[in-house]
Amino acid sequence: MAVVYGDVTIVVDERDDLFYTRAALRAHHPGEGRITVQPTPASASPAALAHDMLYALGKRLAPRPNSPDVWLDSVNAAWLAAAAWGVATGVRHVVVLRAHLLLLRRIDQLLAWRESTGAQLTLLWQKAPRGLPPALARVELWISGRDQFEALLAEPGPVPARPSFPPALPAITGAAVAVAARQSPAPQPRGTAAASLRPGRRAHPCTGALATAQLVQAAPAIEIASAEAAALAALAHPLIAGALSVLAFTRAGLGSLRFTRDLDITSDISAIKLHGVGHRYCPLHAIPAWARPLLAAARAHHRLTPHRPEDGMFAPVMDAEARHLRAHAGRLPRLDLSLPAGVLVP
Repeated sequence: MAVVYGDVTIVVDERDDLFYTRAALRAHHPGEGRITVQPTPASASPAALAHDMLYALGKRLAPRPNSPDVWLDSVNAAWLAAAAWGVATGVRHVVVLRAHLLLLRRIDQLLAWRESTGAQLTLLWQKAPRGLPPALARVELWISGRDQFEALLAEPGPVPARPSFPPALPAITGAAVAVAARQSPAPQPRGTAAASLRPGRRAHPCTGALATAQLVQAAPAIEIASAEAAALAALAHPLIAGALSVLAFTRAGLGSLRFTRDLDITSDISAIKLHGVGHRYCPLHAIPAWARPLLAAARAHHRLTPHRPEDGMFAPVMDAEARHLRAHAGRLPRLDLSLPAGVLVP
């Protein structure tokens, strides 16, 4: 029997038929936008289901004790991370096993996650349907067999929603060209840099990556080993994964990331612009293919929170959560992402 409400489907498997569980597990193909989540049994952690979602998305939280992922124990932080990865990786359909064991609060969290990502949600309810919670009671029932369930799993699901965030890109005016020209390491005319830093005089606003990319060729990305790229891709927090990936393929200083904005990443996530002090030198770097999903997740994380395009995208992990960023860098010794504590002080 199946219950459908909007993009939420509940498959009622009252007899706990192993067929349905096996079919759901076979449907797990993250690369095709379909994942199957297996809730951790008897977990009392408020963020446990969000962690299970992250695990299904291929993310691995650092082991305890003194884990650098301890801040994902916060329910809001964990679900925000799960939503960002879901949006960035194009998740279309999520199947949750043994949903009848979930607390009402967990079900509400799942429904909120679905609203954030636009993905289709299927809950495998392996007991009598009379125990359905109020949030799922406004549905119509119809009989469904194995063939219908397999057909449901084979559907690609809806196109994932994207957070509405129209880019505020500056026009390429004469002033913009002058500012973007600073991206080149060529010597500046005498007095140009000094003038931009004179007391009481504001520096010109720095153009975004798209405007800069029309004038300046992006520096090629530094290659790293596939094992290190995989280790970065497995990090659970989008901002940490994105920040460390930028350091890995640019070898820039961590301070360069402090002022990186949403508009400093091109819409196709092919280039990122970093910023120097006073915008005297703001290079444009090509983003390698392995890092694009990580920066897409970092940008999705930024857009799912109330931020403006000009706000620093990595600012949250460079201030209050800097110790977690440093700890993760220390767990990747082959990349040599040494992060002195001093540079993280605002």
